Amino acid sequence: MATLNFGGVEEEVITSEEFTLDRAREVLKDEVVTVLGYGVQGPGQSLNMRDNGIRVIVGQREGGESWDKAVSDGFVPGETLLPIEEAATRGTIIQYLLSDAGQVATWPRVKECLNEGDALYFSHGFGIVYRDQTGIVPPENVDVILAAPKGSGRTVRTNFLDGSGINSSFAIHQDATGRARERVLAVGIAIGSGYLFPTTFEMEVFSDLTGERGVLMGCLAGVMEAQYNLLRRHGHSPSEAFNETVEELTQSLIRLVAENGMDWMFANCSTTAQRGALDWAPKFRDAVAPLFDDLYERVKTGVETRRVLDVNSAPDYREKLRKELEVIHNSEMWQAGAAVRSLRPENRGA
Repeated sequence: MATLNFGGVEEEVITSEEFTLDRAREVLKDEVVTVLGYGVQGPGQSLNMRDNGIRVIVGQREGGESWDKAVSDGFVPGETLLPIEEAATRGTIIQYLLSDAGQVATWPRVKECLNEGDALYFSHGFGIVYRDQTGIVPPENVDVILAAPKGSGRTVRTNFLDGSGINSSFAIHQDATGRARERVLAVGIAIGSGYLFPTTFEMEVFSDLTGERGVLMGCLAGVMEAQYNLLRRHGHSPSEAFNETVEELTQSLIRLVAENGMDWMFANCSTTAQRGALDWAPKFRDAVAPLFDDLYERVKTGVETRRVLDVNSAPDYREKLRKELEVIHNSEMWQAGAAVRSLRPENRGA
């Protein structure tokens, strides 16, 4: 294990240099990895494993868009692409990558397909941690493991193709075989992780749900909208409001943060921007801290889980979701975004 130092706090991590791809292949040489679900995480993880020489089959409901996507990605119906229960029966490591609501709906059937010594694999702690709501309680004779890439399923694939990889957390909920650790590390490396850091199912889902609702998506979208609307109310044009709110962030500043850190970015901007950011960052931190306290409590106590399962299990869920996303798509702010993106040199053929 490698040791990383985070401002005086040391953390042990597993790198791909220590647990190599060759070792992962050796660990998985007698395994068949079944990927249940070909929606968000399924494509990236299954394609990366297949490219890395791991035996992979996909389980997906027949006839839908995800089934057709798996076919277009080279999975063969009747051979490496099968209905969910048949695929689950054939695998020895079952990657349960359906949506959280989908996992709840299919669990009674999937549970019956598990054999002694199998590994049940998650990329999210949701189903296990909130088992009082999901009903997902694995049998005692299987390993229950987790590898959670810290990025979208699309990024899992694109980072793999460009050779950069993506960091993942890993956890072991149940070790029935004595091999749970080597199995989860092997799969974590095979899906393209640059390094893996240990967590628990509980800590993974608490941080993940908080992050999605907070900085990564919910907070980011809300703060962008607030600033854009403020600038528009004060007479700024859509182009000016969008560029100062989104375009400069995504096309310039956030890249500097990713490459060198926030301190470096602050040190390499104008002194006016530097002073303003240093003065206002604590104000925003203190303003949103109560919201984050409320959010984390709702995540930890399962309130957010109940909301997800209630809404996402409704028969008209997809139609309602489509309407909610259309509101965002049709808003002036994101219509301005589409126009601005169309003017980027790479989109104009320049």
